Amino acid sequence: MRRIALLAVLLGIFASAPAHAQASRTWVSGVGDDANPCSRTAPCKTFAGAISKTAAFGEINCLDPGGFGAVTITKSMTLNCSATLGSVLVAGTNGIVISAAATDKVVLRNIQIQGLAGTAAPGLNGVRILTAASVSIENCVITQFSQAGISDARTAGNTLLFVRNTIISYNTGNAISLTATAANKAVIEDSSLINSVGSGLGVGNLNNAYVTRTVIAGNAASGIVNDGGSAINVDSSSITSNGTGITANGVIRLSNSDVTLNTTGFAGLATVSYGNNRLAGNTTFGVAVTPAGGASSNLGEQ
Repeated sequence: MRRIALLAVLLGIFASAPAHAQASRTWVSGVGDDANPCSRTAPCKTFAGAISKTAAFGEINCLDPGGFGAVTITKSMTLNCSATLGSVLVAGTNGIVISAAATDKVVLRNIQIQGLAGTAAPGLNGVRILTAASVSIENCVITQFSQAGISDARTAGNTLLFVRNTIISYNTGNAISLTATAANKAVIEDSSLINSVGSGLGVGNLNNAYVTRTVIAGNAASGIVNDGGSAINVDSSSITSNGTGITANGVIRLSNSDVTLNTTGFAGLATVSYGNNRLAGNTTFGVAVTPAGGASSNLGEQ
């Protein structure tokens, strides 16, 4: 009787245990299988396969080189392929969609995200942000999408976007498009926004951006463009060889930067320019800038 009672208790415990507990760290591999538990020794095949087996605030790591497929991120988490080549190659869809809770934080680190440009169904946006408190995109390559490299379309206010050491190139829309309909902020540093059919950086109404140590070059429309009601500060950056260097429909402030070799240097409203910029070599200078500071200011000093 004791053995029967003990067996009944054990069966009850096992029956109530979850079949697959979520892990704080999971793994994907080019030779993995999404039926696996995504452990170090039994990795999954795709990011999408690993998402459901990764706990909130956890991390998915790339074990070896591979293409890990499109994914929608629905909770706080990090995708990290820093130790190897991790790629997302898509046609007819977005590369990575972030649709998490309004308080969640998402990190994408060292991932190559590529759309199949020139095909019947090219990739749409490289990274499409719908909801999250903050998104950090670090050491990534985002290229060849039919819309934007990064599209931030959040509707909640006071959200953050960080883009660091990232190359965004050869997209049909803007390299980075901030179309959020609330007061959101972006920080872009040590990056390259290059060769878009649209603009390098497009900032919509109510959004604010800070750009530093960044190259914005070869974009057919504008290097930087914004709508009224938005503000952009640009520091220590190069805006060169674009259709128009800067198109200001809202506030744009420029310091320690070059605006050179564009077809038109400036358009729209007057850009606020501190005395330490180099504005030269544009085919047409365009709209005159507004010098910052009063007569007593040492405009060239930092």
